[in-house]
Amino acid sequence: MKAYLVLIVLDLKLALRRRSVIFFNYLFPLVFFFVFAQAFHAERGSAMTVVLAMVIIIGILGNGLFGAGIRAVQEREANILRRYKVTPISPLPLLVASTVTGWILFLPYVLLLFALAHFAYGMAWPQRMGSILVLATFGITGFRALGLILAAVANSMAESQILVQLVYLPMLFLSGATFPTSIFPPWLLLVTQFLPATYLVIGVESMLLRREGIAQNRLPILALLLTTGIGLFLAYKLFRWEKEEKIRNSAKLSIVAVLLPFLGVGAWQMHTRGNVVKTKILNRRLARSETFLIRGARIVVGDGKVIESGALLVRGGKIAEVYADPGPDPRSVPAEAVEASGKTILPGLIDVHIHLGAPGGFYADMTDYDLEKNMSRALAAYLYSGVTAVRSVGDGLDTVLKVRSTINSGERLGTQLFTCGPVFTATGGHGTEYFQQLPPGVRDAAVKQFTRIPGSPDEARQQVDELKKQGVDCIKAILETGRGRFNRLHTGLFDAVAGEAHADRLPLAVHTGDVRDVKDAVEARAASIEHGSFREAIPDTVFDEMARQGTFYDPTLSVGEAFKDLVAGKTELLKRSLVQQVGPAELLRGTEQGLTSKDGEQIRHALAEYPIDMGIAFDNLKRAYQHGVPLVTGSDAGNLLVLHGPTVHHELQLWVQAGIPEPAALQAATATAAGLLGADRQIGSIHPGNDADLLVVDGNPLEDISATERISLVVFKGERIDRSELFDQP
Repeated sequence: MKAYLVLIVLDLKLALRRRSVIFFNYLFPLVFFFVFAQAFHAERGSAMTVVLAMVIIIGILGNGLFGAGIRAVQEREANILRRYKVTPISPLPLLVASTVTGWILFLPYVLLLFALAHFAYGMAWPQRMGSILVLATFGITGFRALGLILAAVANSMAESQILVQLVYLPMLFLSGATFPTSIFPPWLLLVTQFLPATYLVIGVESMLLRREGIAQNRLPILALLLTTGIGLFLAYKLFRWEKEEKIRNSAKLSIVAVLLPFLGVGAWQMHTRGNVVKTKILNRRLARSETFLIRGARIVVGDGKVIESGALLVRGGKIAEVYADPGPDPRSVPAEAVEASGKTILPGLIDVHIHLGAPGGFYADMTDYDLEKNMSRALAAYLYSGVTAVRSVGDGLDTVLKVRSTINSGERLGTQLFTCGPVFTATGGHGTEYFQQLPPGVRDAAVKQFTRIPGSPDEARQQVDELKKQGVDCIKAILETGRGRFNRLHTGLFDAVAGEAHADRLPLAVHTGDVRDVKDAVEARAASIEHGSFREAIPDTVFDEMARQGTFYDPTLSVGEAFKDLVAGKTELLKRSLVQQVGPAELLRGTEQGLTSKDGEQIRHALAEYPIDMGIAFDNLKRAYQHGVPLVTGSDAGNLLVLHGPTVHHELQLWVQAGIPEPAALQAATATAAGLLGADRQIGSIHPGNDADLLVVDGNPLEDISATERISLVVFKGERIDRSELFDQP
């Protein structure tokens, strides 16, 4: 042990005398630190996370490949190792001393970087500092071992420099240490999973951003530990004391042996793509960490309050401050200034009634319709339109839960998704008719995904509990019969569904068609009435009870208007500007053509028998407002002519036509809708601490509701959305 300690002390003294060691261990990474910090405006947010990850990994690469690899060759070439040969020691103490020296030299530098980030740029001390130091330790030892192998198989100084650069440059440029992986194409992201440095970058970022620990990064840490062990063992076996001793070129295959753990990890990641997903989520979090100040705009808070000319500070994905005046100097915050004079800031809009699995029209060849892909695209269309949260009230369970996970995690960019999953209905009830034309096997699978048809109250309660366990956000039940076209869910079964939903604390949404349905739903204490009635006037006494209970009313005027237009052969709804921008061209074209076909005629004939009176629907909505019923906006997108994305804007316009004041309509589409979703402490209003989900529009929607469609900027979870790239996501 004494020999090890003596060699470590000696190695430290020798290392600190070398300018190259000082340069690559300290000065070189420090230059990158300040350059990156200034370039990324690290003082404005979590960009410092990227800077720290980059600079720490650049330092570890230099410490291992140059500090150990090049230096070992230099000492052999200078005949320093020859002097050790005559002493009674083996190569092992020298190799261990080199590894420990690298750790002693570099770990204080990591602490120095965090001190600079804290004192010079205002970054908070990381909560997982111990985990970061452990990861850095394994990174140092792993790359020191790799450097020692490169030194062992190089026959000259020139050869060692070539070998080091062949390893160093890919690690430097492809791991995220110099270029952000967010700009990489998908295939290149997969390639980076074979590079040890990639896991160091991701590990540091995830420990800073997601507060992960050692357990969540155990696989790369284990690989680094194996790399250290294999590297030191092979370096010991291939160790040479004198420069005259040459080694065969085949020995260079030892480099591959050292990298074998990460070749295995990379192969596993190509199979699972777990680390690729993690990288995408981290990149999304970084994009949401900006600090900026929107100033000079009218601010519609969402709860009825309006600031005529104020400012809004966004930091770390949240609303940090709301100012009823021009706000502070951006440099004092510090933040980037976003000028918004003449504009209005709204909370992101919310659509509480959509069906993601239905496209809203026809494709020329429906076999090309990819359900999961089109669900994701629809959520991108909502975000493009300034709709930052939606609720699916009837979709195939497995697919909608998978899409919700992909979108809400940040792996893919789209609006926040809440879902009820399948709908509770009767055998032959509304919701089952969509699958009648499918082959029996496919039909059975589709019905199982889209519906729940309980045979007894106990089964109904069990089905609700199962959906709760699977993670749905709400329960949807259908009472409407379509004037006898469908079977009605038995009252006893409906009461069992409602009772268990209440017990499981899941909001109950009820699809109604007439006054009887509405009364039953209100009596069952439903959270929301979906549609109300397009054919019967809902009694004032029912609205009084809804107001007393706090039952939300979602009139879905858009779908009623769309059905009326379909019967009349009108397709003007497809020609609205936002619809043209977000609707896939083949869908718009196929819908126009499909409605003139024989199938289109059959659809129009069927809808003609379905009673819809927009005057009654308008009157029901207006009286609900007058009675103080909480109102929410839902479009029923997915139905014909009701395309995903911008329809809630048109819903607001219909509300104003019905006599609802613009401020009340906007509140229904923001704060009140967030209340129905149980998310009013996160979204729906512009208050400090809420998510920075914002819609900035030209004009004043409090006076002209159509101004909501004149979108200037969409902010989602603090990220300023590049709307032009939403539909180009791989």
